Amino acid sequence: MGTAERREAPEESMAVRSATRREQGAPDRDIPERRRAGERGRESADAQPSPYRPLWVEEPARRYRMPDPVRTAAVRAVLIIAVTLIQAMVAFLCTLAGSWLAFPMVISSVASTVVATWAVVDVWVTRQVWNQRYGVVSEPSSTARSLRRERRAARRRERAALQDQERIRHQSGAGQLSHS
Repeated sequence: MGTAERREAPEESMAVRSATRREQGAPDRDIPERRRAGERGRESADAQPSPYRPLWVEEPARRYRMPDPVRTAAVRAVLIIAVTLIQAMVAFLCTLAGSWLAFPMVISSVASTVVATWAVVDVWVTRQVWNQRYGVVSEPSSTARSLRRERRAARRRERAALQDQERIRHQSGAGQLSHS
């Protein structure tokens, strides 16, 4: 469909054009042939085929999202590091140019390097603190579980043996005065 044809039919939407092209069997260049065949089979099974093809397919995240305090510290550190790098570059260029601004820029670059180092350490400390407070999930391993089970069973046996001894002592009348 050329530009002139599009100008003649402005009311025709992109969805209608793509649905028409799909019905005519025009190949989608970005989809492999075997996948297209599977989609057509699926569309015929559905009551109403969707005229839209999703732009992306959501996949589960491989890594969890960083906690908010850690993410905040990381963003702050990245910004500080970026400013430090810009200052260092300006200081270098001022030195090459022989500008009077070179010395103040070098001094501020050194100070910014100290601050950037502190920001990176802050990210690390914030992450460690967050993991210590909220990140530990207590899931005992099967080994720990079996050891705990064995200890419980041993305590039950000891308790049962003590109760049996108490019962025998009370039943035999030991420690009681006879009234005969």
